[in-house]
Amino acid sequence: MTLEEGLRVKLARDLRLAGALVAAGDGPMPTDADTDMEAETGSDADTDGAMDDVVVGGSLSLASGTEGTVERVHDHRDREVRQSHGAREYVRLKSLLDDFGHQMPPETLRQLEGQIGSLEPEWIAHQGRQLRVTVRVRLDNGFVLDDVHEDLFTVGDA
Repeated sequence: MTLEEGLRVKLARDLRLAGALVAAGDGPMPTDADTDMEAETGSDADTDGAMDDVVVGGSLSLASGTEGTVERVHDHRDREVRQSHGAREYVRLKSLLDDFGHQMPPETLRQLEGQIGSLEPEWIAHQGRQLRVTVRVRLDNGFVLDDVHEDLFTVGDA
């Protein structure tokens, strides 16, 4: 499924976002060291009220079915993911089997199938590393999910 800008979508499953939170804006956020320094000195004269925005961590849960609108689609699939030697060998041997397997002697065919079978986990791992489409979605509740995989969403009501 490829999402398009302006399309209405719904979260396909519950999400829990956890970790350090960063305030959006131009100025840098104070660090934990800045907070420790203030506690030691007992002074916040140098901070100009910036400490009010400090958030060390937290979590946010979003329920499946939460609706929103796709604002941006970024297709990473045009970038090639470098194949390992094993993945390249799997493709080469699989092609050989598909094209000439019916003409091969039985013992050679068994050897080839064994080699392909031993390389299959590496090929599957390579397929898992393929880059996907990510989107920016503005949810109806005001939250924005950016650079998330499109498979987290289903097409919603128009």
